[in-house]
Amino acid sequence: MKRVEPTPNPRLGPGPIPASAVRQLELASARRVRDLWPGDRASAQVGAGTELARIRPYQPGDDVRHLDAAASARTGEPQVRVHVAERSLTTWLLLDRSTSMGFGTADRVKADVAEGVAGVMATLATRRGNQLGVITFGETGAPKAFRPHSGRAGTLQALTQARADVAPERTPNPSTLTDALVRLEKMARGAALVIIVSDFRGDDADTWTPELRRVLHRHTGLAVEIRDPRELALPDVGADLALVDPETGRHVRVDTSSKRLRRRFAEVAAAEREQLRVTLRGTGAEHAVLSTEGDWLGPLAAALRGARHRAGWRPARNLTPGGAAV
Repeated sequence: MKRVEPTPNPRLGPGPIPASAVRQLELASARRVRDLWPGDRASAQVGAGTELARIRPYQPGDDVRHLDAAASARTGEPQVRVHVAERSLTTWLLLDRSTSMGFGTADRVKADVAEGVAGVMATLATRRGNQLGVITFGETGAPKAFRPHSGRAGTLQALTQARADVAPERTPNPSTLTDALVRLEKMARGAALVIIVSDFRGDDADTWTPELRRVLHRHTGLAVEIRDPRELALPDVGADLALVDPETGRHVRVDTSSKRLRRRFAEVAAAEREQLRVTLRGTGAEHAVLSTEGDWLGPLAAALRGARHRAGWRPARNLTPGGAAV
């Protein structure tokens, strides 16, 4: 009999992430935060921006760079352009740090893929003066929250949390996705883009679904689900396997030589993931599925492209992992 324990696999990292591919991506901010990039949405105040609020006569102290030549010539006196103030977009990254994120039987563990996603999302979310905040959950105690920062500070904050090792064994009283969503509601000011990076295991969906629906009534959400092939199909190793659920600590022995059992395992796993897809879509969140096997950047780009299309944006080009348009 072989015994499989939830010992952590070595962290190999997310693999190559071509800068050319990332530069061609955009975050979709649909519905409540649609068009929130600077210059895209009008603020209630006037100030520095790209959208014209009004033209008025020049007054001492006005910035001469805002003089409008056409209006000045037409009225015979200097006129200045007053612009609508811009609002930046705040993105919140919710990172799963639970024990199951240390599982992986293919090219990398799930935490490695989460690290790559965090790096890409941080790069996109801190463009044009926008800000990124991070909340981690799945560890002992309350979720760890890091206030939004822009530019390099925001990116480094996200990468630091994503690169931290997950717990090597089941932790007592771990924080949940529900806890992270509650913390987010208390910290988020104004409409934001919420990105959840998780395997969505261990935490009952009936618990976090109402809270996620409440959050997405105000914000826009993207759920990035990370899977491993062995979670969907049981291999035939010709012997019994003693398996341990890293989230609950439950032990179970299975006969992998049984075709019936392997087929039933695959059916149950597929049904569970399909129910998760339906649940996430029911909350209004976009849903992306990435794997520890093979390329994950391509599927992520496709998910962002689909989100942009559903948000009514011009679809981005189809990208390969190397960043070439096809």
